[in-house]
Amino acid sequence: MIDSSHIQYMQRCLELAQKGMGNVSPNPMVGAILVHDNKIIGEGYHQQFGAAHAEVNCLHSVVDKELIPFSTLYVSLEPCSHYGKTPPCANLILENKIKKVVIATTDFSSKVNGKGILLLKENGVEVIEGVMKHEAIELNKRFFYSQENKQPYIILKWAQSKDGFISKVNEKIQISSELTNTLVHQWRYEEDAIWVGFNTALVDNPQLNVRHVVGKNPIRVVLDKNLSLPNQLNLFDQTQSTLIYNYKKNEIEHLNHFIKIDAENYLSKILDNLYEQNISSVIIEGGAKLLQQMIDLSLWNEIRMICSPIELNEGVAAPRIKNARLQQTSMIDHDSIQIYKNLKK
Repeated sequence: MIDSSHIQYMQRCLELAQKGMGNVSPNPMVGAILVHDNKIIGEGYHQQFGAAHAEVNCLHSVVDKELIPFSTLYVSLEPCSHYGKTPPCANLILENKIKKVVIATTDFSSKVNGKGILLLKENGVEVIEGVMKHEAIELNKRFFYSQENKQPYIILKWAQSKDGFISKVNEKIQISSELTNTLVHQWRYEEDAIWVGFNTALVDNPQLNVRHVVGKNPIRVVLDKNLSLPNQLNLFDQTQSTLIYNYKKNEIEHLNHFIKIDAENYLSKILDNLYEQNISSVIIEGGAKLLQQMIDLSLWNEIRMICSPIELNEGVAAPRIKNARLQQTSMIDHDSIQIYKNLKK
């Protein structure tokens, strides 16, 4: 049975780790605390990709360094054991003579995958594993999925009317409330990239940024098979990185990257290429054709459907969900937010 104090301290690690959302990908979010005599004396989290890891920031925050060897380190993910953009955290733990480490979950990525824990144990460190394991894995679901499957974690998002339409035909219309739209911008900030279909780019001319919240803009993605989208669209305004997948050319024009792909299994090829570019997660915001293709091919992990009380009477029908389990329902204003998980993944 896991000690209740371990759960309390690990919960704090997860809260700290969450602060790295949107800034550390393709690395995982990690939080760490140091506890001496039932008191937290150090805290840290991974703040930025390429910057110091959670364990480093935690130990740097300790005022009385002499207490470190007599303290317990709690960390939400197995300490790394390899040299990347920063030195191994497992080595740092040994250098500071910490005798006990409590870990939420193993890092399943090929570079770590138990090596950090093994290094600690071989050097006499007591390691307790599995404290709030499920919560820790859920927090880093994007990281774990992309590492295991070599493709990004895919979120499908759309808003639909009460009578099942996502838009008028060839007409831009707002279905969800302003408060819900702010939430959508927060969702965008949390993912590496945002993808829309050809018709959505053409008709809606979306900016695909996070102007309603504070944070970095995602990388924009579109499939323009024959490079026929007008250059005047917001997608090509050079305000943020944009990937234009097509059948004709490879070319870089400042922040617009044209990437040539083969027509056969083009959606899977796009996902493969996104992973190669260190994109761990993508939110797809339409249109109906692209969303339905992703559903039919089971190329998705999560659906976020916004159901509005507005009735359109006619228009573009909402995608048909299948092989899905409703995981969560909530309300914002008069909009219902339904989150589904893919039963096949």
